[in-house]
Order: sequence, then structure tokens, then C-alpha cells
Amino acid sequence: MQTYLIGTMLLVALALGATVASGNEPILGLDLQGGISVVLAPVGDVKGGSVDVAVDIIRNRVDGLGVAEPEISRQGDNIVVDLPGVKDRDKARRVVGKTAELRFRPVIAELPAAGDTSASTTTTGVAGAAETSTTTTVPAADDAAKAAVASCDPNQVVALLSAGTEVPDTTPVDDKRAACVLLPVRQQQGAAARLLLGPTALTGKGVDSAKSRFSQGQGYAVTVAFNDTGAKKFDDLAAASFPQSPPQNQVAIVLDGEVQSAPAFRTSSFSGDVEITGNFSPSEAEDLATIVNYGALPVQLKELTVQNVSPTLGQDQLDAGIAAGLIGLLLVALYMVVYYRLLGLVVVLGLLVSAALIYALISYLGTTIGLTLTLAGVTGLIVSVGVTVDSYVVYFERLKDEVRTGRTVRSSVDRGFTRSFRTIVAADLVSLIGAAVLYFLAIGSVRGFAFFLGISTILDLLVSYFFMHPLVSLMARRPALVRMRGLGIAAGLDAPGVKS
Repeated sequence: MQTYLIGTMLLVALALGATVASGNEPILGLDLQGGISVVLAPVGDVKGGSVDVAVDIIRNRVDGLGVAEPEISRQGDNIVVDLPGVKDRDKARRVVGKTAELRFRPVIAELPAAGDTSASTTTTGVAGAAETSTTTTVPAADDAAKAAVASCDPNQVVALLSAGTEVPDTTPVDDKRAACVLLPVRQQQGAAARLLLGPTALTGKGVDSAKSRFSQGQGYAVTVAFNDTGAKKFDDLAAASFPQSPPQNQVAIVLDGEVQSAPAFRTSSFSGDVEITGNFSPSEAEDLATIVNYGALPVQLKELTVQNVSPTLGQDQLDAGIAAGLIGLLLVALYMVVYYRLLGLVVVLGLLVSAALIYALISYLGTTIGLTLTLAGVTGLIVSVGVTVDSYVVYFERLKDEVRTGRTVRSSVDRGFTRSFRTIVAADLVSLIGAAVLYFLAIGSVRGFAFFLGISTILDLLVSYFFMHPLVSLMARRPALVRMRGLGIAAGLDAPGVKS
């Protein structure tokens, strides 16, 4: 028993100490730190895969906004975007709700990654120009660099790089269909980090379908079928690009301001479907086919609801939740000490141990998997106090029954715990089942309530077995603690004359 107790206390101390030393703390959700929540709905009839692609696109956009721990989820055909702590809320609404369009653009030049201080830039310039290679240092961007991209002149862009000017990426908002743009490559695979692209040659409206398949001798590939209008435009682009040298014989497949793939033309015309190869893995080929297939039917989104939570309101709700929890804990602790005397201190210590473990666990999960603590989660933690205290009450009341049969306190401790722990497990299983059902069937904040209630219930079982029972067992071996007048264990069990 002593080993269990010492081990539990060491574990709690190490977990809490590591959490504080690392600077980890629970990540607060939208309702506790303020932010914006937007519910988007697709317009018209769309395929299910289109909504999934839209979710991925919005997630990439939100990452670009620099929002800490955003939550983007799909509820039916609707998309829910929660952005806690976002500063420019108007910009966030514009970015997440913008319709993405699949575009095919000719490649003009390859450029290094933005901010690369030692990068080699290669371009063929206009057709017939000599290849140029430049190593550059890249300070801040300026208007001249943006103008160079807009001019579609790769030589001018390289000249600016040589002079030490950073050429910025084009954001999805500035990704105009008829303009030249500089976009990052999704998967480099040894290619340039960014590509300077010409105006859009055709869009996803020209695509009928796309699918991945295994091509003998080529590995995994993506086959794209165009409609009549799309096939003609693609052939025109191939005829203009094929005679040139890399990278100007490539076509960039762009979705939402990011180059998904940039295959090279192997012929100047296509009599049927277009096959895209490139040492794809099965998952990469499937991803590209999904993007082309569903990106060909861009999902137009409309705002259903927009919820703004001010930082002040979020802080007020957090303060109110903490205050409610502390008041509840204080009242429970006071009642347990008055009713069970010295054993009531076991309850107080047990609640503190549980609180320390929960804090460390929530902080760790927030850092590793992005778990956020919402107001519903705080409510779940407060409700779990009742579940935890019930375990102590069940044990102590069982001790009373054992003592009343004539047993000593010391002999009743283990026997009483063995029998009461079955009841504790049964009661906690009921809470766990309820929490699991809520978590898997409910949506939104209810899932947060269920998750934190479930965590607390599991910890209650562990604390009951490895802390409550060992501590009471050690206390029962001290006659002075058992017979302390008015405060001892015997008094708490309503058996002042019992033997220790």
C-alpha cells in the first residue's frame, strides 16, 4: 500500500512539475478566449467529396492566418470553422468563405522558397533565352517585386533576386485568374519551391473526371478526362508549351493558390484522356485525382451563421467557470470534513491529486494533439467532482458497515475497499458509457463536455485504487489518528468506541 501511495505522489509531482517547467498550459477554446465561429453551407447540389476537399482547403487557409489551434469540422454538408483568438475577423471571414477554383496554368520559371538566403534560381526566360543561374540573399519584399511578377517577365524577376529583393508568394485572395502569379508547390519532390505561372489557360469546368490507377511501366498515375471545350484548351496549351525547355514545357495544376502538381508535356496534342505520371505513391496519386476530380466542381459556400465572441466575454466566462468550480470544491470539501472528520481530508487531498493530473493531462494533450478546453469542457470537469466524491462516500459508508459488525478499523479497511470498489467501478462505468454515447453521437460543445467527463471518470478509478485506499489504510494503522477525540477516523465513521 505504501508503495502505491508513494508512486502515485511521485507521478503527480513529476507530471505537474514537467508541465510547469515546459511552460505548457491548457489551450482555451473559442468561448473562453474570444474569436469567431463561422458555419458555411454549400450552395446547390454538390458531391460529398467536394465538401471534404473544401474542408482541407479551408484548413490550409486558416493555417496561413496564423490562428492558434483552430477547429475546422464537417457537420453533415455544413462546415464549421472555429477560430479562437483571431485578430482580423473580417479578413478571416473573407478567406475561409472564398470559393476555390481548379486552374491549369503554364509554368514560366522556377524560383527558390521565400526567405531562402542561399538558393539557386533557374529560368529559361522567354523562348530561346539562355539559362540563368543566380545565388541570392533575400531581404524584404517590395512593390518592384510584385510588379515584376505581374509583368510575367522571368528575367526581371531573376534580376530582382540577384539584387537581393524577395519575391513574395501570391495569396489566394490575390490569385487572379488572368494574371501571372508566383505560387508555392505543395509537394516539391526535388522541384522548385515556387513557380512563376502564366495566366489561367483553363479551369476545372473543362474537366469531366479524374481517377488514379496503376500504369504498367509508369507506376501510379492520374488519368484526367476533359470535355470538348477543356480538351481544346488543353491541347492549345500543350502546343504552345511542348517545344520549349523545362520548366516552360510544364503545366501547373493549381487549387486555392497552391500548385498541386506540375507535370511536363510529352506531346503537343492529346487524342483522348491525359495521363499524369511522376513517381507517385498510391496515396499521392489518389490525393491528386481527388483534387482534380472534385476541384473541377468548385464548392460555392455561403455563411449560415457567424458568432463573434469578444476576448472580454471569453475571459468573463472563464473566470465564471473557474469561480463556480472553486466554490463547488470548497463547499464539498467543507461538507466532507464536517461529516467524515479526518477522512474528509482524504477526500480533499484526493480532489487535489485528481486536479493536478487533469491539468497536466489537458496541457499535454493541448500541446500534442491540439485539444482545446471549452466552457462545455469546464462544465464536464465540474460535474465530474460529484462522480469523484461519490467514490469516497461509497468507500466510507462501507467502512461504517464493516465497523458496525464488530470489526476493527484496521481490519475493515481492506475488506471494505474490496467490496466498495465493485460499486465504484459499476458507477463509473455508467458515467463512462454515458460520456462515450454523448461523444460519438453528439456534435459541437456537447462532445467537449463528454470528453472531459470521461477523462475525469477514468482518473477517478485510478486515484481511488492507487491513492484513496492506500492512504486510508496507512492512516488506520495509527491508533492516534483512529481515536483522536472528535476528529479521528472512528468519529468520522460514527463509531467512537471502536477499536483501532
